[in-house]
Amino acid sequence: MTQSLFARTPVLNGNDAVTTRKEFLEYFLSTFNRYELLFETLVNEDSYQVKPIALRHPLIFYFGHTATFFLNKLLLAGLLKERVNPRLESMFAVGVDEMSWDDLNDANYDWPTSAEVKHYRHQVRDAIINLIQTAPLTLPIDWNHPWWVIIMGIEHERIHLETSSVLIRQQALELVQPHAAWQACTRSGDAPQNDLVTIPAGKVALDKKESAAEYGWDNEYGLHEADVAEFQASRYLVSNAEFLEFVTEGGYAQEEFWAEEGLKWRRYTLAAHPTFWLRKGEVWWLRLMIEEVAMPWDWPVEVNYHEAKAFCNWKAQKTGLTLRLPSEDEWYRLCDFASVAEVKNGEIAASNIHLDHAASTCPVTDFRHGELFDVTGNVWQWTETPIYPFSGFKVHPLYDDFTTPTFDGRHNLIKGGSWISCGNEALHSARYAFRRHFFQHAGFRYVVADELASVPASHYETDKLISEYAEFHYGDSFFGIANFTKSLADIAISAMKDKPARKALDLGCASGRATFELARHFEHVEGVDFSVRLIESGVQMAEKGELHYTLVDEGQLVSYKTRTLASLGLGNLKGKVEFSQGDACNLKPILSNYDLILAANLIDRLYSPKKFLSHVHERLNIGGILLIASPYTWLEEHTKREEWIGGFKKDAENFTTLDGLKEQLSAHFRLIAEPVDVPFVIRETKRKFQHSLSEVTLWERIS
Repeated sequence: MTQSLFARTPVLNGNDAVTTRKEFLEYFLSTFNRYELLFETLVNEDSYQVKPIALRHPLIFYFGHTATFFLNKLLLAGLLKERVNPRLESMFAVGVDEMSWDDLNDANYDWPTSAEVKHYRHQVRDAIINLIQTAPLTLPIDWNHPWWVIIMGIEHERIHLETSSVLIRQQALELVQPHAAWQACTRSGDAPQNDLVTIPAGKVALDKKESAAEYGWDNEYGLHEADVAEFQASRYLVSNAEFLEFVTEGGYAQEEFWAEEGLKWRRYTLAAHPTFWLRKGEVWWLRLMIEEVAMPWDWPVEVNYHEAKAFCNWKAQKTGLTLRLPSEDEWYRLCDFASVAEVKNGEIAASNIHLDHAASTCPVTDFRHGELFDVTGNVWQWTETPIYPFSGFKVHPLYDDFTTPTFDGRHNLIKGGSWISCGNEALHSARYAFRRHFFQHAGFRYVVADELASVPASHYETDKLISEYAEFHYGDSFFGIANFTKSLADIAISAMKDKPARKALDLGCASGRATFELARHFEHVEGVDFSVRLIESGVQMAEKGELHYTLVDEGQLVSYKTRTLASLGLGNLKGKVEFSQGDACNLKPILSNYDLILAANLIDRLYSPKKFLSHVHERLNIGGILLIASPYTWLEEHTKREEWIGGFKKDAENFTTLDGLKEQLSAHFRLIAEPVDVPFVIRETKRKFQHSLSEVTLWERIS
């Protein structure tokens, strides 16, 4: 059954502000409302509160997360001034992917009811509607434009429309219900016999600009060119029927078909067939999002990367062909060969995509693209390519952790979109990557081609900022100046004397060296930073005990560095530290009861240092120590002028940041030592360094 067309991603380079406002409002409301319709498939409060799978939060988190993401980004962009619900916003901010810094411990959360979250969502909705209708708008909109954040929030919710539908598909059947807005395809017949189509050699040339007409995520931009040799591709996606032969021949049990990582997953899960297949007696059934149906054998099989790869290895052995999954570049050649067009505004998609056809997959024979079928749509297609940055890649300053955490060699690209992929997801330029054991609405086609050369990867961190921080924390000392983060940790430990040393918080931990240094004295130390890009260095140290990065020497010349915890005398401390993402001005309730809080070079980078200072005592035990270090570099790009706590004239007299700290902290703290200057040096290149002084003050909580 064809459904009414879901709004397409709007054009950003128009010249009529009235039309753009109208399109943005339609795009926002259609997305917001469709997202709520998805959660109407849940039966009761248990449906929201029970985790579908252990590696995810309960669904109540995802119901609230997209609104909180929207609000947080609009606050950062300065388009909104006030929070709506700080308690919910600290709870719903992070924790959507299986990353080391995710907090998936249920004991840390007192989840609200679905009614409370829906009320919160509607408060956010009203604020965004008002913003779209009244905020100043000049055209065109590129990623430096304030309105870029509005489209970012909408596209983010469309991503979660899909990922939440997968979680609902993994929820217990008794906790979901049919819904008129989510009707599955009812067509099924005999599965086709798959065969191979020859794809001529050709070029891939990608060069998406920041001024492009449609929104894009950071990993889509930059230059990428490749020559792709001739190869053959399966005409159809692998159907349930084609995959059944692998299952019945014991493919899951034959270890030679599974790579080491896939074998570990199979042994852990005891998988013997695709996760959405159900065996009832001698009959196979298929779990869809909100129902179970008799197995539609001509629909595409939905599996993770490991299963797709094992099938390819099995089929290669049976056929004697060099058979594997396609690379990302080969998928682009499929698009060119089949002349597959982008989804157009006002036209029904010529693929099972963008919710234009059904709320499920459909037969692999339904959508012909030249000599191939389902080059786009129906299910995402796994590739052999771990996601990597194109030449010229850079992160958006307001969403620095969209892609960078996935540049780890463990997240493979999926291409083409599924039946529910919409907006940016439906564009050919979209580059989404998931861990190889994850499930999406994803399947695969196979190719016969030469073995792939090693794919691009980022084993060494090349981002300039991240590398500079890694060197600042773990690298060499310069000009006889001791390591800054270690010096601060030493001062903090010395100030503790005979005080309890159970828990410490390294707030604004950046790459995490001080977190490890504090663990020499404290039983447990938590490192928290707003930037996941920075946290990742500490996470790698905690997981692997070593860190690799490059440093600019001059021009394009770089040096390669490796640092280990063992070489710093910190090798036995990995189990005592923990890293997570957080906003210092709106911390989660669980981050409390500390004996020490270290806030290094933090307060002059906060959007509201006054809010931080007025609440930080709530996180410390009575008698606990707060160490604040800062060079007091106040910049309006980080902190609006009215939020500065010092560095200006007050009553015609100089009012320093130390004066401001005393004013802000006096109600709950006493200054226990004279301020001291601690120098630090940041290496920019082999011959350029920044030398600064950070003033360190120590405060004891008294009330």
